[in-house]
Amino acid sequence: MKTKQIISIVITGVVIIAVGITGVASNVIGSKLIKQNKTETSSIVKDMFSAVSEDSNIELPNKDFVGVINIEGEIGASSSNSLTSDSTYNHDFYLKYIEKMEKSDKNKGILLYVDSPGGAVYESDEMYLKLMEYKEKTKRPIWAYFASQACSGGYYISMAADKIYANRNCWTGSIGVTLGTMYDISELLDNLGIKTNTITSGANKAMGSNVEPMTSEQRAIFQSMVDEAYEQFVGIVAEGRDMKISKVKKLADGRIYTAKQALDNGLIDQIGTFEEAAADMKKTYELGDCAVESFTAPVTSDWTSLLGQAAGAASGKNSLSAEAIEQLLDLNGKFAFSYLCPIDK
Repeated sequence: MKTKQIISIVITGVVIIAVGITGVASNVIGSKLIKQNKTETSSIVKDMFSAVSEDSNIELPNKDFVGVINIEGEIGASSSNSLTSDSTYNHDFYLKYIEKMEKSDKNKGILLYVDSPGGAVYESDEMYLKLMEYKEKTKRPIWAYFASQACSGGYYISMAADKIYANRNCWTGSIGVTLGTMYDISELLDNLGIKTNTITSGANKAMGSNVEPMTSEQRAIFQSMVDEAYEQFVGIVAEGRDMKISKVKKLADGRIYTAKQALDNGLIDQIGTFEEAAADMKKTYELGDCAVESFTAPVTSDWTSLLGQAAGAASGKNSLSAEAIEQLLDLNGKFAFSYLCPIDK
């Protein structure tokens, strides 16, 4: 195989990684690349995605405290090994943190610190339900503070809060659902001389595949799923903000709101600083000198080093094996329904 053709295929693999291609394409591209030592391949993946134990020691204070949960970065599964995420959010860590606070008689409430563009539908809803369970079992308050942004899934989770503060420069809202962008790379593969064959049991079994155009029926199926998740989001906001569904839907067209706009529309309760929110919460519930304790979860992964390796491989400076690309594509080659703001702040 000519060097030029190999480089073209490697670059194609990097592009596919960035856009989230499905596992179907991973097999196609992987089979065209030069095979290398499996041990070397495994070490690349393991080094990049070294998982941190979710059972990290969480020692709660032996004094009265309000626990701070940091909803920062993109919301998703802790062990998802997302190539495109540098999020500090650790889902499993915070679920266990909530459980420990729930059982602690020293805990007097939760203060959410939200600085997130949103994220996965499943994890956003699971965190929301865990917080609601905490409130139901303990009868303790939950407040929320919005920092730079609290959009989509970040806003969804905050619907468990009894009161919401926001920084005056905060962006929030983006109430809606996205399936993301699906890329049809069938013509690109044709240009590279790569042919694909997908054997399925039904016409829609491989829908969403990047190597075949989407049919109108498949588009309608995806849209119905997005609509269902949207209705769930609207219902959560209506309940959390004590609004009528009709009013929420007028606000929930996916747009972003400034802190002032959010306040005017009833999406938040007050504009202020984190310190003001914490002080107000302690005053409201007569918590005195109760400590405000924050626990930082471990960070999981960074995909930029992979991109650098792949670019180096394309230029001949270093090598990235076919199996490594296959594994990485398999890890990140799935689309997902997201409560995620499309605008990066």
